[in-house]
Order: sequence, then structure tokens, then C-alpha cells
Amino acid sequence: MAEFKFISYEDNGETLRIAINRPPYNVLDIATMEEMNAALDLAMENVTAKVLIISGNGEKTFSSGVDVVDHTPDKVVKMIDVFHGILKRLMQVSIPTVAAVNGAALGGGCELAIACDMVVASETAKLGQPEIKLGVFPPIAAILLPRQIPMTKVMELLLGGGIIDAQEAYRIGLVNRVFPKETFAADTAKFLEQFTSLSRVALIHTKKAVKEAATRPFYEALFHIEQHYLKDLMATEDAKEGLNSFIEKRKPVWKNK
Repeated sequence: MAEFKFISYEDNGETLRIAINRPPYNVLDIATMEEMNAALDLAMENVTAKVLIISGNGEKTFSSGVDVVDHTPDKVVKMIDVFHGILKRLMQVSIPTVAAVNGAALGGGCELAIACDMVVASETAKLGQPEIKLGVFPPIAAILLPRQIPMTKVMELLLGGGIIDAQEAYRIGLVNRVFPKETFAADTAKFLEQFTSLSRVALIHTKKAVKEAATRPFYEALFHIEQHYLKDLMATEDAKEGLNSFIEKRKPVWKNK
């Protein structure tokens, strides 16, 4: 396995964890983002994990975003390429992805969080896109936020450079759960259990179906999901096991295939 300096990569069997390891602010410079891309490549090669969690080490910040120094004209092309490589890889991860936001997630840090399938946040967390204050805008947030929250709130965050707390992020649908700071790690672990108790292949097929359907008109989406369900999902051993276990009134024994 590759050695990392600025991120940590943990394979705990059914759970993978990639953490930015540059506390207290977990700034994403080019070297750190290159390591994260390498870690995501490892995650995509994994054939046993059921969920991937993205976090930031330390108690203060998930990530304060991409290093401003790497926005200079001599570095910005590479910076965009490497940073957007992270988001492209996240979109390709077949298992559920969860961002665990333990503190501030700002700029590129916020984009990283909202690019995950789900977000859990500490009650002390803050999320925001302050790029407009530097005379620029966040490309990933400009794409993802309108798909996740009301356009009026998108405009407030992007045009005003606003920062919101975890409870407001929860109210508008940007965050799935808000946990107390004192129990954040334990509550996050419990949140992940709902995925690790399930069939890996069912998770993969379901995530694929949802993502494909989101980009198609209804009847086209219905046709593709029907084919996916009948030809792919129902051919798996776990689909048969799940249905049989229900009929036989017992717990399923997943083979993850």
C-alpha cells in the first residue's frame, strides 16, 4: 500500500476511511490532494468495503479548503486538475460515501463534503463557500448545490460568500444528521452501521440505479432501472438470499456477490 504523509487511509474491512491529516485547518494543497487521489484509487480497487467515510483529522476543522497559494496563475491549472480529480473519483466510487464534518468545511472543503453521497456533521460544524470574497467562484459547488438545496439558498451562499451552521445545513437538506460534539465519533460510527449490516452488492446496485435515474427523464429512467433490476440485481446471490431469508423468517447471510 502507498505511504501517505498528508492524509490517512484506513481499511477496516467493511469500512474505509480517508482523512485529511493536516490539522488544525486541514488545508488542501496540491501535494495533499495528490495523496487523496491516490487513496481514492485504492478505495475504488477495494472489493470488500461497504462504505467510505471522508473526514478531517483534529478537532477544529474538516477542511478550510484549497490552499490560496495554489490559486496563483502558475499553479491554478494543476490545482484545478488535481482537485477536480478528487471529485471525479468520488463520483465513481461504487459504495456509499459519507463526509464526517467535525468542524469548519469551507471553500474546497465544503465542495469535498457535498460531493459525498451523505454528510453527517458535528453541532459545531460550519459550511460555506466564501470564494466570492476573493473574486472567484467554486466550480463544483456551482454544479452540486443547485441539485441539493433551494436555488435561493444557493445564490445566498455563492453570491454572498455565506457560511451556515450545521443546524441550518440540516434544515435545508445539505446535511443528513447533526450530532453532539462530545459523541460525534460514536454517533458517526453508529450511522455507518446501517450500511455495514447490508449486502455490498445491493448497496452498489442501488446507488448505481439512483445516480443513473437522476440524469434521465422518467420513462427512460424507468426502463433502465427495470433492466438493471431484472438482469443485474436479481442475478445476484444476495438478492435471492435476502428474499429467501424474509420468507423463512431468519436473518440474511450475505455473500456480497
